[in-house]
Amino acid sequence: MEKTTQLYEGKAKKVFATEDDNLVIVSYKDDATAFDGLKKGTITGKGVVNNRMSNYLMAQLEKEGVPTHFVEEINDREAIVKKVSIVPLEVIIRNISAGSFAKRFGVEEGIVFAEPTIEFSYKNDDLHDPLMNAYHAIALGVATREEIEEIKAMAFKINEFLKAFFLNIGVKLVDFKLEFGKTADGTIVLADEISPDTCRFWDAETNEKLDKDRFRRDLGDVTKGYDEMMKRIFG
Repeated sequence: MEKTTQLYEGKAKKVFATEDDNLVIVSYKDDATAFDGLKKGTITGKGVVNNRMSNYLMAQLEKEGVPTHFVEEINDREAIVKKVSIVPLEVIIRNISAGSFAKRFGVEEGIVFAEPTIEFSYKNDDLHDPLMNAYHAIALGVATREEIEEIKAMAFKINEFLKAFFLNIGVKLVDFKLEFGKTADGTIVLADEISPDTCRFWDAETNEKLDKDRFRRDLGDVTKGYDEMMKRIFG
């Protein structure tokens, strides 16, 4: 399958049309951004890690009955995925306090929650992705009540699978962001990516950060988390 026109370029990926109207090719970049694009840099090899890890995890989730956009991995940086219209609702699942949650509620990082939390933000760069609740989403026509319930159920199911998967390779899944899309027939599927860009990963024993926080927080050796996650998943 060949790339034709470039449809989109975001902070971390490019999307290309193909000769099939229902399929696109996603190409992962090494560009890194944080704080709404105010901080920019490059994490060498990041695109390879994010592509291969996302594809692998989405293939596993499909086996668990979670529909995803993933179709086929082409090479280290590119994959064929179903063309979807993204639901402009970012879904954040948190298992442990960290990041903006800790800051917002004035609590320390590392509190393990009795049960996972879920929050939504409105996917809009100009507005800096403000937090929203289900009522806001319905009022703005972002999603219907039924769609939100379906997305929530899928998000919690994904969390249960990923938490167990990562713990098995010595990693705590602290929190992560998901995006969903609709295929041509209106089916809601998991889209975007599952990677150290979109998840917080801590080593299960040392709590060392193995994700983009190394870049965000100037922790040094920014490639370390990506390389380590790649090694633990693929050996």
